Amino acid sequence: MSDLLNAQDLVKKYGRDENTAPAVNHISMNFEENEVVSIVGQSGSGKSTLLHMLSGIDRPTSGRVLLDGKDIFEMSSREKTKLRLNNIGFVFQFFNLIPNLTAYDNAILPAVLNKNSAKKKQYAMELLEEAGLKDKLHSLPSQMSGGEQQRVAIVRAMINSPKIIFADEPTGNLDTENGQRVFDMLMKYTRENKQTLIFVTHDRRLANMADRTVEIADGEVLNEH
Repeated sequence: MSDLLNAQDLVKKYGRDENTAPAVNHISMNFEENEVVSIVGQSGSGKSTLLHMLSGIDRPTSGRVLLDGKDIFEMSSREKTKLRLNNIGFVFQFFNLIPNLTAYDNAILPAVLNKNSAKKKQYAMELLEEAGLKDKLHSLPSQMSGGEQQRVAIVRAMINSPKIIFADEPTGNLDTENGQRVFDMLMKYTRENKQTLIFVTHDRRLANMADRTVEIADGEVLNEH
């Protein structure tokens, strides 16, 4: 395997007070192709902030993030948007589905934005059916359970066949049974498609299913195993 994503000396500070402790404090790490990595730590440890910088959602105060050797924060807005549509999928804890779109329309939205929806229609249907959502294709988020919404969110993250999937507490808003089903689905899809998966979780049981676990404390890497 080869490195897909490189984080170099990442620092994230909020506010202008120089004495404020950084949320992320000089973290450097690499992620390989086809690798599943869990990031764990207590609330406020900086793990979600780190994930948001790795995925390009949040800009670091200093440091670089390289995807396929390209610094994502040196790209123009257009280049960055294209990169994220083609190469990055993100699964949020609270689903972030658009409330006035159906399950199918939410799932295929990244392909529509990428002007590739015609080729992805059948794929979206197949993924939603495999996720047990065949009878929910035309349902709005308000008509679905939390587990169903999160499965739609995973399909949405997968639809453009990105190289890397980020997931921020993907089971954190679900009960144990639905959380396990959602996580199993996420693992199955990324393994079958040989994608890299980086996820944040409080659940050590899920974390231990990754190839590698990174523990964060006070904005720094405490250990890796």
